[in-house]
Amino acid sequence: MLTLERTLNDQPHRAILAQRQGRGTRDTLNEAVQQDYSDQTVWMLAVKQDRDRAAFARLFDFYAPRLKGFVMRSGVSAAQAEEIVQEVMLTVWRKAHLFDPHRAQVSSWIYQIARNRQIDVLRKESRPMPEELSEELKDGGSPQEDASQIMAVEQEAQTLRMALARLKPGQREMVEKAYLGELSHSEIQAETGLPLGTIKSRIRLGLEKLRHELKELRADD
Repeated sequence: MLTLERTLNDQPHRAILAQRQGRGTRDTLNEAVQQDYSDQTVWMLAVKQDRDRAAFARLFDFYAPRLKGFVMRSGVSAAQAEEIVQEVMLTVWRKAHLFDPHRAQVSSWIYQIARNRQIDVLRKESRPMPEELSEELKDGGSPQEDASQIMAVEQEAQTLRMALARLKPGQREMVEKAYLGELSHSEIQAETGLPLGTIKSRIRLGLEKLRHELKELRADD
């Protein structure tokens, strides 16, 4: 399970959380406001300059679920994706001093760390490299390309959440368990006590409704 406490407790220098070096959080935030930085950049700068745990918590809450979806696109399991995300966010904490808002957006910087870790895991396990990652390795990629991909993924995820919210509660529950929770029909039956026929019917109707809602939402954009 993705948790902030687990990420920070994994790192060996917990005493650093008590340190307040540099100019202080107030000056960091003042500078960020003057530069018209995004919220995420403000949080990242607070972590970089002040080792601000509250700011890191906001970064974690914002990026952890997005990173999990990003990593799972390579075919790894949900559990393994969570492990990778924990390691990525720990790296963000440890290497915050390397972040430079003038050289890269914070999203690009964090997703680059995630991509590198993802590639390391695939190579270590001798698993086939997804075509998307293989092409990025050949081309070298770029922060701007990463930022565009991230924005597209986040927009699609938001559209999906909106479409799911329009489903009937019973249909939404079955679709979420089957596709987001990765449960089989029999596992859903054991968890809910519903007949298999009901489960399959709700999933089928839910998916049909979901496709319709997604089509409408995308047309509105």
